[in-house]
Parts: sequence; C-alpha cells; structure tokens
Amino acid sequence: MVLNDYAQRLLTDADPDPIDFFNPDGDADVLLVCEHAGQHVPEKLYGLQLSNSDMDKHIGWDIGAAAVTKKMSKLLNAPAILQRYSRLVIDCNRPPEAPDAMPEVADNVPIPGNQNLHPAARQQRVDEIFWPFHHVVEEAIQSKRYRLVLSIHSFTPQLGVEARPWPLAFLYRGDATTPTKLASFIRESQPDLPIGMNEPYQIDDESDWFVPHHGEKNNIPHSLIEIRNDQIETENGQQLWAAQLALATTQLLDELS
Repeated sequence: MVLNDYAQRLLTDADPDPIDFFNPDGDADVLLVCEHAGQHVPEKLYGLQLSNSDMDKHIGWDIGAAAVTKKMSKLLNAPAILQRYSRLVIDCNRPPEAPDAMPEVADNVPIPGNQNLHPAARQQRVDEIFWPFHHVVEEAIQSKRYRLVLSIHSFTPQLGVEARPWPLAFLYRGDATTPTKLASFIRESQPDLPIGMNEPYQIDDESDWFVPHHGEKNNIPHSLIEIRNDQIETENGQQLWAAQLALATTQLLDELS
C-alpha cells in the first residue's frame, strides 16, 4: 500500500462488511457478541502475507466461537453481532492503542503485514472496522431492549508450557453476579466441571474492550464467556456447548425477570 492509499478507503466493494448481524429480529432480551468471529483480511492487505495455515490458528480468530454464537442465537432466538475480520487485522476486543491491537508478532509468529505500520494505516483499520462494529453493538445496547449482553470467545488449551485445564471460563470485573450465576447453572448438570473464573486472564482497561466499554459503562448485566477451543473444533462440540450455555442463559434471564 502506497502513502496515497491512506487518503482512500481501506475496504473495497470486494470486502465484506465488518458486521455480521445475525438473527436481528430475534425477540429474546439477550444480545450476543462475537468480536473474533472471522478470518477475513481486506483485499488491499494481501492476506497480511500470512499462510492459510497460520490464519487458521488461534492467532487468526477464535476457533469455534462464531459457530457457538450462532447456534446460541438460534436456540435462544437472540440477536447476535459478529465481527468478520481477523483479529490480526485489528483486535476488536482491545483498545485500538493497545500494543496487541495490530500485533507485529502473535504467538511467536511474525505478521509481515503488520510490521512498521504507518499511523494512517492503523487509523484506517480503526475507522473502518473497529468503530463501525462497536457503534452497532453500542446502539443495540442503548436501545434498552436487552437485559443481558454476553460476549463469546475461545482460548487455547495451552499457552507456552502452561496447560489450561478449564473447558469453560468466565471473565468479568465489576459484574461478578452474572458470571457466577451462569457458572452455577452449568454446574447443576456438570458438578465436577472445572470452570475458570477470571481465567485464563483478567480484565483490565489497557487490554480489554467489551467488559469495560459495553458492559460496565452501560450498567447492564454482562459477562465475557471463554470456551477452550479443543471443545468446539467440531460441530458436535459447538452444539453441545451452545445448548448448555443457552440453557444457563435462559435460567439467568428467568431470575432477572
């Protein structure tokens, strides 16, 4: 991309809209969000000069998260807002200024298309992908038709040499009630299931967006849900976890009534 391109749009007619608004007419009063749903790369970025095999890894997207989100959406008849571009183009669950919002290296894999990015190139990604997605999420929450908002993610079974033993985890900060209740409903049918609470990482303003900006600022019951991606690589696993999470969500909504 040459400097003159920065005066033009990054996304072309050949590129998909960043927002996949799935089941928008669903009448459940829970909103589902999936920031790392897709693997698309804008045509002008030439795939970030990565191989397909690298893009298929967790560094490129949250494996299985989009499928679980859509299956939950169908089971609950709930609207879901998914983001279609790879987290390597811009991570839509990070503040745009975060060091890993457009990483030069991800999980020891160099990302050639993110090396030495011009500030104007970074701003294009923020303006055309990050903000359009989050404006739609915020507009939906501000409509006041939802009593609950959940963000669906997946995580790797291992980080470096550290094993992650939780098939399911909940991330939260100010609102501990929502994730605690969801975890308790899951444990009713799986009492021995190890559930990570604020695992495999913790929420902070410097590296997270959904919880601080959509959950806490709107004072709406919320949680970020993490599923270990070896649990949801297959359709059977996706359906299993979608069903369990949809049931727990329904139980929580009944309590919120």
